[in-house]
Amino acid sequence: MSMHDQKTVAIVGGSGYAGGEFLRLALNHPHLNVTQVTSERNAGTPVSMVHPNLRGRTNLKFRKAADLDEADIIVLALPHGSAAKKIAEYEARGKIIVDLSADFRLKDPEVYRATYGEDHPTPEKLGEWVYGNPELHREDLRGATRIACAGCFATSVILALYPLLKLGVLLPKDIIATGLVGSSAAGASASDASHHPERAGSLRVYKPVGHRHTAEAQQELPGHFPLHLTAISTPRVRGILTTAQAWIPDGYSDRDVWSAYREVYAHEPFIRIVKVAKGIHRYPDPMLLDGTNYCDIGFEMDQDTGRVVLMSAIDNLVKGTAGHAIQSLNIALDWPETTGLEFAGLHPA
Repeated sequence: MSMHDQKTVAIVGGSGYAGGEFLRLALNHPHLNVTQVTSERNAGTPVSMVHPNLRGRTNLKFRKAADLDEADIIVLALPHGSAAKKIAEYEARGKIIVDLSADFRLKDPEVYRATYGEDHPTPEKLGEWVYGNPELHREDLRGATRIACAGCFATSVILALYPLLKLGVLLPKDIIATGLVGSSAAGASASDASHHPERAGSLRVYKPVGHRHTAEAQQELPGHFPLHLTAISTPRVRGILTTAQAWIPDGYSDRDVWSAYREVYAHEPFIRIVKVAKGIHRYPDPMLLDGTNYCDIGFEMDQDTGRVVLMSAIDNLVKGTAGHAIQSLNIALDWPETTGLEFAGLHPA
């Protein structure tokens, strides 16, 4: 392949987990050529000092964002609230902008204010961005130049619920979803909560109500049912396992749930329905998805009560962040959707 078949990529904020994961995937992508990675703290040092898994894969050194050159694609892997404040600077340097933060996910400035506690810096730009969930927005992503990548917990919730809400398989009642979340979802910055003696072995409820991903899940899901999210931190580094409690109408059965998933996700390359009668791997398990772009979805129904428990598992850094960013770019640029995302995971892990 000649260099003319490639797009240059600059990753802004590349020392964090999301930026590092995008870099890992991009280095294995035949159409992406990462030319710049920024980090204010690590400027001048080799990228592999921060991301040791990339030793021998790249000779790039971090540079300061002020030294950013033009690139075909600018990937923003900055703390929430940072990208929107300087978006005009990034738009001047790249035709395609991919934001991994929450800055452009919400369409309504009022919802943004209610969710993040401040006014959006550039509310007039919110309508220009496509929500980076390929399963819901594939057609919108074709040719897109502004991609706002979805939140990881939101992704696991949306993908589990979307087919059933779209096809009317659930009753219009409150849906309660609980996410067991790996520590990498909190980002690379250390805190009291991430201190090893406090984190190791802990199952800590850190957001029983008011999770910020509720707003984007409600924005994206059909029917506008009341949705309630609870997040629990786990000792795992990667992964989210979400269980959602919902109710189906009288006369419905397992078959209707199966049919909804099959109808909506029949041709999705990264959705797998996991509901097996035997063995120990009967339901989704994030351990099997480390490093992959899959979302595994399962369910079990209580026929006596009509309660259905939906389960979804993802790697929060791949399908929850950098992987669906690559998948969205593949669609936007008319490349095969699975390009650079073929890793099948490990077992045992």
